[in-house]
Amino acid sequence: MTSTSNQTGLAAPTLAQSHKTDINIACAAHLLIDIPPYPTMDKGDLVELFWDNCYVASRVLTATDVGQSIQLRVPESFITNGCSRVHYRIMQVGRGQALSIARRVQVKLDCPGGQPSALCGDENQGLAPVSIPSTIRRQGVNPNQIKRGVPLTIEPYLNMAVDDEITLRWGDVRMDLPRLKARDVGQPIQVWVPPAIIVEAGEDLRLEVTYCILDRVGNNSRWAPARALKIGCANPYLKAPPKKALKATGKARNPL
Repeated sequence: MTSTSNQTGLAAPTLAQSHKTDINIACAAHLLIDIPPYPTMDKGDLVELFWDNCYVASRVLTATDVGQSIQLRVPESFITNGCSRVHYRIMQVGRGQALSIARRVQVKLDCPGGQPSALCGDENQGLAPVSIPSTIRRQGVNPNQIKRGVPLTIEPYLNMAVDDEITLRWGDVRMDLPRLKARDVGQPIQVWVPPAIIVEAGEDLRLEVTYCILDRVGNNSRWAPARALKIGCANPYLKAPPKKALKATGKARNPL
């Protein structure tokens, strides 16, 4: 998020949300802008907020507002993909108007895999299940395959983009993949699940394999439809840890 200069000395506004640099689809639904205190702040001042030079909100200050940051909301209908500018204007009795520095913000409303349906809960049916070699899908993962690891493929998905972070879930164990580079966009992602991950997840007659994506501004794809695999079973090579309830990860690099 960058700013442009002006002649008034009023600081640029900032995003009130914790994601300070960009706006994702969750932020856009309830986007609040922080206007910092300014030197001549006084009761009765009119603060007006502008988004891409369009008026969006205003507030007349009360005595309790003086010396405090002011929050104004940008209606969701104004927020579209791309770069936007936000600034504010101060109108004071006996003074001319004062314009703030403008803040440039980046907006990305395209979720990886498309926007999940509210009816599908924690699953995004716009994402393809992982592709696993047919022999492994039919016969399961035997001890020899465990020692080698398991190959799988994540197919290209809608709104695939640079810096997407993919988290693979193998049973109860997560594996974070490297951020996507420009050369990865539009291409299948080849993944090798190492023996350590397989052993940690343990034996299972129907172990679920799935993935989710977090894009560069924090849009979460939710989980892809899961594949079920037979892993080992009655095999001393594996030690099955206790199972835990799972929910969709909120951040691919720090999943729940």
